[in-house]
Amino acid sequence: MSLPQPPPPARLVIGVFLKEPSLLGPVADALVRRHGPPDMIGPWMAFDQTRYYEPEMGGPLRRRMFSFKGLIDQADLPDIKRHANGLEADLAEAGRRRVNIDPGCLLAERFVLATGKNFSHRIHLDGGIYADLTLIYENGAYKALPWTYPDYGEERMRDFLARVRRRYLLDLKRFQKGFRIQKGDARPNGPAPS
Repeated sequence: MSLPQPPPPARLVIGVFLKEPSLLGPVADALVRRHGPPDMIGPWMAFDQTRYYEPEMGGPLRRRMFSFKGLIDQADLPDIKRHANGLEADLAEAGRRRVNIDPGCLLAERFVLATGKNFSHRIHLDGGIYADLTLIYENGAYKALPWTYPDYGEERMRDFLARVRRRYLLDLKRFQKGFRIQKGDARPNGPAPS
């Protein structure tokens, strides 16, 4: 019989894609106010694997990835996604989004994105938000799955997430030893480092 155990805390990683680079500043400021400072920011990446978003957002689109310091409770992902949706709506013009914000949880063995779209491989979390198992970590690298969004399957993205994973594992070890891991810590009342 398997006995339920508390899930490990995760690293919050948020992808932002947009047409107008000038919008990144206000988006980043809002994310930092809510989630604390990032510990890693990825380079600009072309978002050109699909034209799905261009009728609404225009093009060309570019993506930037943010990994946030500290650890989060995985159960917080639906609220984080709802906040991201609200930020997208606040920045919309004439009912059209100008930015797309994709929060996810990075763990040692997987990377999961939050989405409002149901599909066969997605599991409902809360209030219409689903978990999308986007990548798995296997044999020393992140691996794409048949349903992985093409941009997340690209080597450049998987390499960035592998670097985030290395930092996450160090923070997770400190967390398991009882150290506080800054803002976002899933156990904020734990003892401070000695």
